[in-house]
Amino acid sequence: MNRLRLSLSFSFAIITLSVVALTFPGVGFWGPVLMLGGLIFLHEGGHFLAAKYMGMPVEVFSLGFGPRLLGFKWRETDVRLSALPLGGYVKLAGFNPEEPGAEDPYGFLKQPYGKRMLFYSGGILANLATTLILFTLVGADQARVTKVKESWTVIQVIPGGAAEQGGLKVGDELRGIADMAFPGSEWEAAVAYIQARPGQPLPFRITREGQPMELPLTPRLDDGKGRLGFMPAPLSTPLERRAYRPGDVLEGGRFAVATSWRMSGQVFGFLKRLVTFQARSAEVAGPIGIIQQGSRAAKSGWDVFLFMCGAISLQLALLNALPIPALDGGHMALLTFEKLRRRDLTLELKEKILTGGFLLLASLMALVIFLDLMKLKK
Repeated sequence: MNRLRLSLSFSFAIITLSVVALTFPGVGFWGPVLMLGGLIFLHEGGHFLAAKYMGMPVEVFSLGFGPRLLGFKWRETDVRLSALPLGGYVKLAGFNPEEPGAEDPYGFLKQPYGKRMLFYSGGILANLATTLILFTLVGADQARVTKVKESWTVIQVIPGGAAEQGGLKVGDELRGIADMAFPGSEWEAAVAYIQARPGQPLPFRITREGQPMELPLTPRLDDGKGRLGFMPAPLSTPLERRAYRPGDVLEGGRFAVATSWRMSGQVFGFLKRLVTFQARSAEVAGPIGIIQQGSRAAKSGWDVFLFMCGAISLQLALLNALPIPALDGGHMALLTFEKLRRRDLTLELKEKILTGGFLLLASLMALVIFLDLMKLKK
């Protein structure tokens, strides 16, 4: 299994690093990369702290998979940066939970069920905590705003969609469509208006960098409805802020909980569409797509960037919690199954389950990267 991972890591590293180097030079690339690296570091840091709580020595703390590029030794731990920048891992000394047949000199398998569950869930809990902290900061800042400018702003334009081909860009302020004006009109009414007019040029009134413009956008016929392929959001541009008050933190906490709950529902809704083959490829974003979106968010202001960091951290937590072998949730599901069964699965069966899960994840990652590359060409 290690040889398989090494081969896949080399292939993915060459493809990903080549595309990244050629496509995203400069500041617009490094900000989102640091964001992803930081969130992965926090995720693995959760596993690391859980291992230390258990008294287990950690042999490797890695950002990325595959061959070691650089790093340093901290006590018994090799802290490293690896070639494939698509995740990370913590390897316990003398034992790898993903290799059930490995020796276990420090007694990880003899640890109580609760402690082993804490180790596997450590990264998930770290990402959830990160999300709540970042959303609280954003919410607390919003609570002190005393004067705002309300607007509908384009936050996503699907590559290759009708909106992009018509000239719409992320950051455009939407002022009106036909006889509808924003703010003022309900977005649901605008969606119905667009869906009812496939193939018809629609007059969009926008403001871009302070300049009013009009774009004729023509919805494409998709599943019997007109679709443009963009997403706006009602944004409030702060014009004046008061000083911080102690109660702002409480308001920020409420905002964090409500937003996390709402976004979790959206993530699970997307996963449902994905497994029922109702999701479109344009809705799927891999590492390259996230870098693009992160770069745009960074240019929109620190509050938008922090909000996106929190949103991605939440998605990392939820996706890692899925009961798929080789993910944290998969290990937790196997451990719980053995607990209920009151007998461990055979080492050979565990090896097959985890290897199958890894191959599935590797295939999905390859597909996501391929879709990202196709979007870059459009």
